[in-house]
Amino acid sequence: MSMNFKIKVSSKSFSRNPILRRELLAAFPYAEFNDKLEEFTADNFAAYIDDSQGMVVGLEPIIGPVLAKCPNLELVSKFGVGLDNIDLVATDKYNVKIGWTGGVNRRSVSEMTLCFMIGLSRHILFSSRNLVRLDDWNKNGGYDLSHQTVGIIGAGYIGKDLVTLLKPFGCRILVNDIIDQADYYQANGLIASSKEEIYAQADIVTVHTPLDETTRGFCNADSFRQMKETCYFINCARGGLVMQTDLKQALMDGTIAGAAIDVFEFEPSDDSELINLPNLICTPHTGGSSNEAVLAMGRSAISHLVSHFGQ
Repeated sequence: MSMNFKIKVSSKSFSRNPILRRELLAAFPYAEFNDKLEEFTADNFAAYIDDSQGMVVGLEPIIGPVLAKCPNLELVSKFGVGLDNIDLVATDKYNVKIGWTGGVNRRSVSEMTLCFMIGLSRHILFSSRNLVRLDDWNKNGGYDLSHQTVGIIGAGYIGKDLVTLLKPFGCRILVNDIIDQADYYQANGLIASSKEEIYAQADIVTVHTPLDETTRGFCNADSFRQMKETCYFINCARGGLVMQTDLKQALMDGTIAGAAIDVFEFEPSDDSELINLPNLICTPHTGGSSNEAVLAMGRSAISHLVSHFGQ
C-alpha cells in the first residue's frame, strides 16, 4: 500500500489520543491532526480539508457546500457511530465514500445509561450534588431500580446492549422501534409498545434512536405531558431528538420528576438555566467516550482508511 495519501483528522478526541495517533501514522506516515483543537463549522471546514483524500471526522459537517470545495476527497471515515452530521445525498453526489461501523461504542453508552438509571432512582446523583453545593444532608434513598418499568425507545445496538445490562434487575421493559423485531422481543421478555404506551407506563424513559428528519424533536412538550409525574427521562443519544426548551419547562413545572442528559441541542451548551436545574443531571457528551470506546471507534476509522486506500 502506498503511504503517500493525504489523510487529515478533524476530530479533537482522535487527535489528542496518543495510541490512535501512533496507529494511524503507522499506516499513513504523513497524516495530519487537529492539533490546534479547532471547532469547525460549514464556513471553515472545507479550508481545513483542503486537498486531502481521506478524513477522520467526528461531528464536523460533511455537507454539500463543504464537499463542493474538496474535489480530491475520496473517503470520510467516521470516528463515532452517529451519521447525523453527514449528508448522504451530498456524499453520493460528490462520490465520497463513508467509512462507518455501527455500535462500536455501545457498551460505553449503555453503561452510562444504566448509571443514570440507578443514580436517578436511588437519588444518588441529586443527593451527592446537593451535599456538595448546599450542605444538604438529605437521606432520601429513592427507589430500587429492580422491578421498575423501563421504556426504551430505539432497540438498535445500544438499546439491545442496555437490555442485556438490565436483565439482572428484573425490570419490566417496554420497547419501541420502527423495525419489527418480534422474535428478539419474545426471546428477551420485552413488551413491544407504542411511544404513547411507554410515556404512560414507564418509570424511566430512555431514548436511543438515530437523529434524522423523522426523529428530530420527537420528544416534546406533548411527550412529557403524557409521562407520569414520577418519571425520569434519560437521553444519551442525540440532543436534537428532544425539544430542549420543552424538557426544561417540564422539569421546571414538575411535569416529570427529573432527567439525566449527556447530549444537548447545541454543544457546548450555554443554557445555564437548564444546566442548573435542581432536578437535572447532565454530562458533556461523554457517553460514548470511555477509553475502550475511544480506541474502538478510532481503530474502526483507521481500518476503513486502510481498506479503501490499500486497494
